[in-house]
Amino acid sequence: MTDSGPEPKKPLWRRYFLFGMPLAGIAGVFTAGIIFWGGFNTAMEATNTMPFCVSCHEMGDYIYTEYEGTIHDVNRSGVGAVCSDCHVPKDWTHKIIRKIKASREVWGKLTGSISTPEKFDAKRLHLAMNEWQRMKETDSVECRNCHDFQSMMPEFQKPRARQQHLNAMQTGQTCIDCHKGIAHKDLRGRADEEYLATLEAPNPEFIREVPQIYLDSLARVEAKEAEEAAAVKATKDADRAKLLAAVEAARTDERAKVEAEMEGKADAAAPAGAGDAAGVGTDLDWAAAGAADLTLFYPGQASFEWVQNGKYHGGARPVTKGGDQCTTCHAKELDAIGNKIVAGGGGKSDELEPTPIPGKRGTIPASIQATHDGETVYFRLQWEDAGHNPAPFVEGGKMDPDNQIKVALMITGTGIEMGEQVGCWATCHADNTYMPFDPGADAIAANADVAAQLQAQGTVTKYLSQSRTDVELKGRRGKALGGWDKMETAEAIEQYLKDGTFMDLLRVYADGSSANGYLLERRVQNDGEMAADASLGADGMWTVTFSRKLMSDAPGDVPLEAGKTYTVGFAIHDDFAAARFHHVTLNTSLALDNADAMINVIGQ
Repeated sequence: MTDSGPEPKKPLWRRYFLFGMPLAGIAGVFTAGIIFWGGFNTAMEATNTMPFCVSCHEMGDYIYTEYEGTIHDVNRSGVGAVCSDCHVPKDWTHKIIRKIKASREVWGKLTGSISTPEKFDAKRLHLAMNEWQRMKETDSVECRNCHDFQSMMPEFQKPRARQQHLNAMQTGQTCIDCHKGIAHKDLRGRADEEYLATLEAPNPEFIREVPQIYLDSLARVEAKEAEEAAAVKATKDADRAKLLAAVEAARTDERAKVEAEMEGKADAAAPAGAGDAAGVGTDLDWAAAGAADLTLFYPGQASFEWVQNGKYHGGARPVTKGGDQCTTCHAKELDAIGNKIVAGGGGKSDELEPTPIPGKRGTIPASIQATHDGETVYFRLQWEDAGHNPAPFVEGGKMDPDNQIKVALMITGTGIEMGEQVGCWATCHADNTYMPFDPGADAIAANADVAAQLQAQGTVTKYLSQSRTDVELKGRRGKALGGWDKMETAEAIEQYLKDGTFMDLLRVYADGSSANGYLLERRVQNDGEMAADASLGADGMWTVTFSRKLMSDAPGDVPLEAGKTYTVGFAIHDDFAAARFHHVTLNTSLALDNADAMINVIGQ
């Protein structure tokens, strides 16, 4: 037998290493895996690109056109967000799950479920609600990939934004609760109010500790704003002191002339209701009175119902559920709000002013002084006249030709629904005169009993919700907002008056006449004492001064007591305006000898 010798060694790549697999096989499988994995990820990432997302006409024609030009498309920093940034999770596991779910969209494409604009619009709310729900469940994780609370600097945010972001961290709100329709058409207004209330409710699991960097930034901006406000106040105080000195000097000269002319003659009786010929509070030291600056803005058709309706007012939940005041969000943006509304905009759909008056100003900067002598309270309101801008929908351009200006002060009574939060807004309803659901003279006349109770002559004045058995807030199934004709019983209204549930109302007219009264089921004039004076100076400044007893016991007068803080609101009808075409303040605090109140009524 022949010895063949030792078997030659196999090449390295043919030797068996693992489960009988040669090195060449292992290398081949490894290489194939890399190629497959790379190809799979490349293909998956390709489906995340904007060109892929808008390649079908449904996305390209319907959605992409809305996205173009939004803040997520183009902005000052050049950092944009494409479809996948908002609609596809970043982590691999949830990304794969989202891709699998997206396979249903392929079926929708094949069956043409949204192949026409009409089909798309019919399903659009359903599709949006799916995304809202998904983002709510994930605490808006896609949003927070870029917009992280840990990196926010409130000193670079608007006052409303910084406040709402702070609220979100403390109460458990998430991005999608407020920020719908950022890159697409906002469909929030088409969703059911009850659904939105559930969706946007705070989630305790989302409560997070406010980052120290946020608190530090907030402290810096508040300190800066306080410093700027103090500087502005100092300048205005100096200007006010000069103006007061000039006014007092002019009045002293005028008084001397009148006394000289009247010497030896009997004083003529002043006409009833007219301002005191010698003026109101002329013996007071107005330089020692409490002073504050007010910004009265143009509200358009923003009613009490509108404020509480989340479809139209993004701040409805903070007001109705969180107890926020109007000033919480809007105190520092009144110029922007007033200018937008007066020009025919405002609201989510620019619905707040359908009949703009060309040239009408959006805000009126005014100064208020207040003082008391232990028995009587005195107010002096001053602002600059703006000339005449005719109202195009009124013959002659003047809504109230007899009154170039009117001034109103409302003092909130007790037990008024959201009275401390919204002030005089509690009396402004969507079915008042010139408002969206104004019933009109014919409907009022047809409801004779209610018209008689309201003493209505073709118009519905302001009223409190408590005076109605029902006030429609949501407008479901086409219902008109408000409740002008759903009157409480006379006995119930009388009880509200006894309990102090009313809005004290003091009004002054251009000729210096005045009216003291209150608002409950309607506007009522009472027998409360009041004195007033109004004048337009040669310098173009209106000065309106009025007074009333601190502890008036007239029905509908709110007693003003030391140690209490009251919510008040001022309104100015300028340029012969009437009804809702006025300028108003937001909720404003007033107290006697209390520096913490915005209007500090200083005794002397």
